[in-house]
Amino acid sequence: MKYGIYSLLKAKFLVDDDAMKNWRFIVFLILLAIIMIANTQRYEQKVFKIAALTGEVKELRSEFVDRRSQLMKLRMESTVSEKMVAKEIYPSTVPPVKIKVKKEEEKSFFKKLWQ
Repeated sequence: MKYGIYSLLKAKFLVDDDAMKNWRFIVFLILLAIIMIANTQRYEQKVFKIAALTGEVKELRSEFVDRRSQLMKLRMESTVSEKMVAKEIYPSTVPPVKIKVKKEEEKSFFKKLWQ
Protein backbone atom coordinates (compact mmCIF):
# COMPACT_ATOMS: atom_id res chain seq x y z
CA MET A 1 0.00 0.00 0.00
CA LYS A 2 2.76 2.44 0.91
CA TYR A 3 4.58 1.52 -2.27
CA GLY A 4 1.51 2.33 -4.38
CA ILE A 5 0.94 5.74 -2.76
CA TYR A 6 4.67 6.50 -2.86
CA SER A 7 4.93 5.69 -6.57
CA LEU A 8 1.80 7.75 -7.24
CA LEU A 9 3.26 10.75 -5.42
CA LYS A 10 6.54 10.41 -7.30
CA ALA A 11 4.52 10.10 -10.56
CA LYS A 12 6.36 6.96 -11.63
CA PHE A 13 3.35 6.03 -13.80
CA LEU A 14 4.34 8.86 -16.14
CA VAL A 15 7.92 7.67 -16.71
CA ASP A 16 7.51 3.89 -16.69
CA ASP A 17 7.84 1.72 -19.77
CA ASP A 18 4.09 1.75 -20.49
CA ALA A 19 3.71 5.46 -19.69
CA MET A 20 2.51 6.28 -23.23
CA LYS A 21 -0.94 4.80 -22.45
CA ASN A 22 -1.14 6.91 -19.31
CA TRP A 23 -0.17 10.08 -21.17
CA ARG A 24 -2.83 9.45 -23.82
CA PHE A 25 -5.45 9.03 -21.14
CA ILE A 26 -4.31 12.19 -19.32
CA VAL A 27 -4.39 14.22 -22.55
CA PHE A 28 -7.85 12.82 -23.28
CA LEU A 29 -9.05 13.89 -19.82
CA ILE A 30 -7.56 17.37 -20.29
CA LEU A 31 -9.32 17.76 -23.65
CA LEU A 32 -12.60 16.66 -22.09
CA ALA A 33 -12.17 19.19 -19.30
CA ILE A 34 -11.45 22.00 -21.81
CA ILE A 35 -14.54 21.06 -23.84
CA MET A 36 -16.71 21.03 -20.70
CA ILE A 37 -15.40 24.45 -19.60
CA ALA A 38 -16.02 25.94 -23.05
CA ASN A 39 -19.51 24.44 -23.18
CA THR A 40 -20.39 25.83 -19.76
CA GLN A 41 -19.15 29.28 -20.74
CA ARG A 42 -21.25 29.30 -23.94
CA TYR A 43 -24.27 28.18 -21.93
CA GLU A 44 -23.83 31.03 -19.44
CA GLN A 45 -23.41 33.56 -22.27
CA LYS A 46 -26.68 32.40 -23.78
CA VAL A 47 -28.45 32.63 -20.43
CA PHE A 48 -27.26 36.23 -20.00
CA LYS A 49 -28.35 37.07 -23.54
CA ILE A 50 -31.80 35.56 -22.95
CA ALA A 51 -32.17 37.59 -19.75
CA ALA A 52 -31.20 40.79 -21.57
CA LEU A 53 -33.60 40.08 -24.44
CA THR A 54 -36.42 39.28 -22.01
CA GLY A 55 -35.93 42.66 -20.34
CA GLU A 56 -35.92 44.37 -23.73
CA VAL A 57 -39.13 42.59 -24.73
CA LYS A 58 -40.85 43.74 -21.53
CA GLU A 59 -39.71 47.31 -22.16
CA LEU A 60 -40.90 47.26 -25.78
CA ARG A 61 -44.24 45.72 -24.78
CA SER A 62 -44.89 48.48 -22.24
CA GLU A 63 -43.91 51.10 -24.84
CA PHE A 64 -46.33 49.48 -27.31
CA VAL A 65 -49.19 49.62 -24.81
CA ASP A 66 -48.42 53.27 -24.07
CA ARG A 67 -48.34 54.20 -27.77
CA ARG A 68 -51.55 52.29 -28.43
CA SER A 69 -53.37 54.19 -25.67
CA GLN A 70 -52.07 57.50 -27.09
CA LEU A 71 -53.32 56.49 -30.53
CA MET A 72 -56.75 55.57 -29.18
CA LYS A 73 -56.95 58.98 -27.50
CA LEU A 74 -55.97 60.76 -30.74
CA ARG A 75 -58.55 58.82 -32.76
CA MET A 76 -61.46 59.81 -30.54
CA GLU A 77 -64.03 62.02 -32.25
CA SER A 78 -63.85 64.68 -29.57
CA THR A 79 -60.07 65.05 -29.99
CA VAL A 80 -60.36 65.24 -33.77
CA SER A 81 -63.21 67.79 -33.61
CA GLU A 82 -61.19 69.97 -31.19
CA LYS A 83 -58.27 70.05 -33.62
CA MET A 84 -60.58 70.81 -36.55
CA VAL A 85 -62.24 73.70 -34.68
CA ALA A 86 -58.79 75.22 -34.25
CA LYS A 87 -58.50 75.16 -38.07
CA GLU A 88 -62.08 76.49 -38.41
CA ILE A 89 -63.46 73.23 -39.79
CA TYR A 90 -66.71 72.33 -38.05
CA PRO A 91 -68.62 69.03 -37.99
CA SER A 92 -71.45 68.69 -40.48
CA THR A 93 -75.03 69.14 -39.29
CA VAL A 94 -76.42 67.20 -42.27
CA PRO A 95 -76.11 63.42 -42.02
CA PRO A 96 -74.23 61.69 -44.83
CA VAL A 97 -76.12 60.19 -47.78
CA LYS A 98 -75.15 56.95 -49.43
CA ILE A 99 -74.59 57.27 -53.18
CA LYS A 100 -75.43 54.24 -55.29
CA VAL A 101 -73.96 53.86 -58.73
CA LYS A 102 -75.67 51.45 -61.11
CA LYS A 103 -73.47 49.40 -63.32
CA GLU A 104 -74.49 49.09 -66.93
CA GLU A 105 -74.97 45.59 -68.19
CA GLU A 106 -71.97 44.36 -69.96
CA LYS A 107 -72.83 43.48 -73.49
CA SER A 108 -71.77 40.15 -74.77
CA PHE A 109 -69.51 39.78 -77.73
CA PHE A 110 -72.40 38.93 -80.07
CA LYS A 111 -74.53 41.89 -78.96
CA LYS A 112 -71.61 44.22 -79.62
CA LEU A 113 -71.09 42.61 -82.99
CA TRP A 114 -74.69 43.22 -84.15
CA GLN A 115 -74.84 46.86 -83.15
